[in-house]
Amino acid sequence: MLADTAEKIKRMEIRGAGRIARAAVQALDDHSASLGTPDLQDYLALMNEAAGLLLETRPTAVSLPNAIRSVMAAFREQYPGVEQAKSAFRERCRAFITASEQAVQRIGEIGARHIRNNDTLLTHCNSEAALACILEAKRQGKEISVFATEVRPRNQGHLTIRTLDKAGIPTSFIVDSAARYFMNEVDLVVVGADAVSVNGAVVNKIGTSQIALAAREARTRVMVAAETYKFAPRTILGEYIEIEERDPGEVLSPAIFSQLPHVRVRNPAFDVTPADYVDLIVTEAGAIPPQMAYIIIRDVLGWDIGEYSGGFG
Repeated sequence: MLADTAEKIKRMEIRGAGRIARAAVQALDDHSASLGTPDLQDYLALMNEAAGLLLETRPTAVSLPNAIRSVMAAFREQYPGVEQAKSAFRERCRAFITASEQAVQRIGEIGARHIRNNDTLLTHCNSEAALACILEAKRQGKEISVFATEVRPRNQGHLTIRTLDKAGIPTSFIVDSAARYFMNEVDLVVVGADAVSVNGAVVNKIGTSQIALAAREARTRVMVAAETYKFAPRTILGEYIEIEERDPGEVLSPAIFSQLPHVRVRNPAFDVTPADYVDLIVTEAGAIPPQMAYIIIRDVLGWDIGEYSGGFG
């Protein structure tokens, strides 16, 4: 189960930062329950190994390490035996999954307040949190329409338009490069995030930065929807968020690629949008300007150097 989940995350069969986080935590919980060793130290070593396997799957989605560190923190306590450790770990995993699901709902409620009646929105990728804002605005009876991008090369936009269509929201499906063409018709850009740095810069699906740049030029507002566990504490230490580059085969088929010896395919999965291009970040703790990202890291995540300088225990 653990290896299967890790492979699905790596292959993007499980995608979206929140879904990745919940899937990883559920896999760890299931793995914990499956371990038969009666020795506490062996159990803890096996759990640390399992956490390490999951951490290697997607380097950019900060939700993954934040989620894993959150539940693995259960092992900082002392337990008399394996069963007690398993019980405490399961309780922490279930609490994280519930809180994650509730966070998306709360973000939807807060984000919908910033969507006006008759607004035209533009969204990029298939963000659970961003869609929650749009769907909640529709549920409240607001008349809205949406431009949804294709999101090459993995075409996550196909998932987005199915969700919007099911909700009865008028949607225009556009290629990624058409975002600037339609930007003057857009009142608000609503996107998600895979990571938010201490300075408020947002890491999200490749193409987000271009859309935000076009929105800035057109004086269109940009709202980012992100659970607090997508904020990146280690950026306080000056660490950069690694941008994942994926298989060239996602962009160009191997048959064609093999015929082009002088061509190199670059396939970054994410880009970085500067804080200056973002008007608002909506979290389950409230809506903040990007310059207040540090407050989320310090007060909500409870960041301290000791917590993030070592391992899980």
